[in-house]
Amino acid sequence: MTLLRSRRLAVPLRLRSTEQAHRKVTWLELFFDLIFVAAVAQVAAPLRDAYSLAGLIRFTPLFLLIWWAWTGHSVFSTRFDTDDAVQRALTLVQMFAVAVMAANATDALDSRASAGFAASYAAVRLVLVAQYGRARRVPGARALSTRYVAGHGAAALLWLTSALVPAPARFWIWGVAFAIDLATPWTALTHSIETPPDAAHLPERFGLFTLILLGEAVVAVMKGMESQEAWPAAAALSAFLGMTIIFLMWAWYFDGIDAAAERPVRSRRDAWRLHVWSYAHFPLAVGIVVTGAGIERIVTAAARHQLTFGEGVVLFGAAALVMAAMTTLSGASTNPAHRPPARIGIHLLVAAATAACGASGIVSTPPSAVAILATAFAAQLAAALAPHATRRAALAAAPAANVHARRQVG
Repeated sequence: MTLLRSRRLAVPLRLRSTEQAHRKVTWLELFFDLIFVAAVAQVAAPLRDAYSLAGLIRFTPLFLLIWWAWTGHSVFSTRFDTDDAVQRALTLVQMFAVAVMAANATDALDSRASAGFAASYAAVRLVLVAQYGRARRVPGARALSTRYVAGHGAAALLWLTSALVPAPARFWIWGVAFAIDLATPWTALTHSIETPPDAAHLPERFGLFTLILLGEAVVAVMKGMESQEAWPAAAALSAFLGMTIIFLMWAWYFDGIDAAAERPVRSRRDAWRLHVWSYAHFPLAVGIVVTGAGIERIVTAAARHQLTFGEGVVLFGAAALVMAAMTTLSGASTNPAHRPPARIGIHLLVAAATAACGASGIVSTPPSAVAILATAFAAQLAAALAPHATRRAALAAAPAANVHARRQVG
């Protein structure tokens, strides 16, 4: 065992290639994800107490940085194959910095804690810059790595500077820094063809993170259930339908649009679709977390309180955001069967109707709100699965037609 471990730690930094055509997720990556489970729970905790537009405005930028920190590490690890001692040490530093981010994620955006949040995020990005700096010596990866070092490095310095600047000037620096951070992968779009991420590993990583967020939503429903003592019928129905909504999200992502399917990058169009697919996971992630927090409030308030207008706008808006993100993932699919215009139009229509329901204020009772959302997600899943059912029916009918033809010839 010691020999195997030492040999594994001696793996040099290199591009992923056909030597590892279908690399699986490592134990270190799963351990890394656990840190983000805690970080997501920490940053979402205040939203459950202040489920409003103000709470959403506070939550979104903090969650965005956590998601982007995870994305940066995951894309690097799916593009380069290394598990040496230096990489493990850098990963440890990143994990600690993310823990510091989570510890500073509960106060207001203009507090000193948010300055600590920005500084710890800068540390995460500086580690990523160091990782890409190491990758510059890998044959074929110098051009891409240089772009990432320059872009993420400049953004990291701005994040670090923002920690020393009081609000509201701090927020302007955040905006510039994050614009640079988000734009950096697009500046290396052409080089992504020469240095592509692993076609199977990257979708698997995003799929696992989506499962983490769905798990957080399940925990939110459970917390809502814990608040009940007498268990009136409205609360039981709301809890069941809330769990149903999360199940439908899972089925739509993994079955309806096959979002975790392999994504090879062989052309500029493939690279462009991969970027759209990757970025669409952020609104999906926000929508899942905010919807989960809303379901918790609904289960808690069922049969006791009415749904306020602000809560309805946030809840239905978050659900519509999930639907729009799923539709974008479907449109960016490498499988043409997942992006027919008619089906995408149906998805967008249901999403718009869902958002309108919340904005209209006509839904005020918790059970009716969760019932409408469950119906909307069921309709979305049915629309996504309809082409699959049609293809299965056609395949099942083909052998029977062939047998009939042979009989006619005979």
